[in-house]
Amino acid sequence: MQQTIDRPTSHRRPGLPRTGGTTPRTPHVPLAPAPVRRPLPCRGTDDPDLWFAESPALLEQAKVLCGECPVRDACLAGALDRGEPWGVWGGEIFERGVVIPRKRPRGRPRKVVAA
Repeated sequence: MQQTIDRPTSHRRPGLPRTGGTTPRTPHVPLAPAPVRRPLPCRGTDDPDLWFAESPALLEQAKVLCGECPVRDACLAGALDRGEPWGVWGGEIFERGVVIPRKRPRGRPRKVVAA
C-alpha cells in the first residue's frame, strides 16, 4: 500500500500573507526629495595633496577650506580615533598623531627671533 503525502495546494509558505488577488493595494506615496548635499572641500578640490602638504602656508589654506565643512567634527573625531600620523583632518593639523596649532617650516630654526 502506498502512502500519500498531503501537499498544500498553493506554493506559498504557510504563515505568510497572501499576495495578489483581491487584496487591496496601498496607494503609492511619493517620497520626499533627497536633501541637497554640499560637496566636501577635501573631495572637490583638484589637489588632494593640499591636506598633506609640507608647506605651512598650504596647510593653513587647507584648514580654512575645512572651516565650513558639514562633517568637520566627525572627520576630526575619526582622525583622533585612528591616530592619523599627519595631515589636516577636521580643520586641525596632525603631526606624529598629535594635533598641533601650526606647522613649522622645514630647516633649522632661526638663532635670532625675527621682530
